[in-house]
Amino acid sequence: MKLPWTNWDHVIKLDPDKELPQNVSYEDVCSLGTDAIEIGGTTGVTSSKMEKVIQACCDYGVPIYQEPSSVGAVVHHENIDGYLVPIVLNSDSSAWIVGAHKEWVKLDPNIMWNSTWIEAYIVLNPNSAVAHYTNADCNQTPEDVAAYSIVAENLFKQSIIYIEYSGIFGDPVTVQAAHDALSSSSLFYGGGITNYESAHEMKSHSDTIVVGNLLYEKGISAVKETIRGAKDAS
Repeated sequence: MKLPWTNWDHVIKLDPDKELPQNVSYEDVCSLGTDAIEIGGTTGVTSSKMEKVIQACCDYGVPIYQEPSSVGAVVHHENIDGYLVPIVLNSDSSAWIVGAHKEWVKLDPNIMWNSTWIEAYIVLNPNSAVAHYTNADCNQTPEDVAAYSIVAENLFKQSIIYIEYSGIFGDPVTVQAAHDALSSSSLFYGGGITNYESAHEMKSHSDTIVVGNLLYEKGISAVKETIRGAKDAS
């Protein structure tokens, strides 16, 4: 079965807890040429905020996926394509590997399993909100990251491995080590992509790049350059 993200080069991640830049609409964002929209954030996300962003993005032909960070942020909406649910492989807490997911199953009888997939995160910026939130051990060598990737693909049978530097540009050697370790899973990369050059570089070491903060900090012109960089590197 061909998975939806097989041919994705670029994803825009929208944070429901953040406001778009002045004079920018969700239609503008969805019209940039990205391959998919992922909606989620580390903190401050509620179901009403999530639903508002989904509704604003659902009429423009771009695949829409929720990335829920808590049970309370999950929305069942007919206009989304699915759910990409994070686990954090290098978390020191089992809550972020299986505990929170167990609570979701207990509280939500309507999970659409045929459109729900895992993103196996490896979080590598110790100063990021997601590292603090999930108690991630970010002291990982390229060999460690490659080993986590192999475990995720071959032992846990995960189809997305996500290298997350969240706010800083990551180490290309580490990202390439993860990519080289995989045979069938897709490698997503997020963190510090700010222009054509950084997008082109990290896309050359991964399968899909994810751009989020840049939209809120620099606007849609900067995001459009990252799409061009990702496509040119394919």
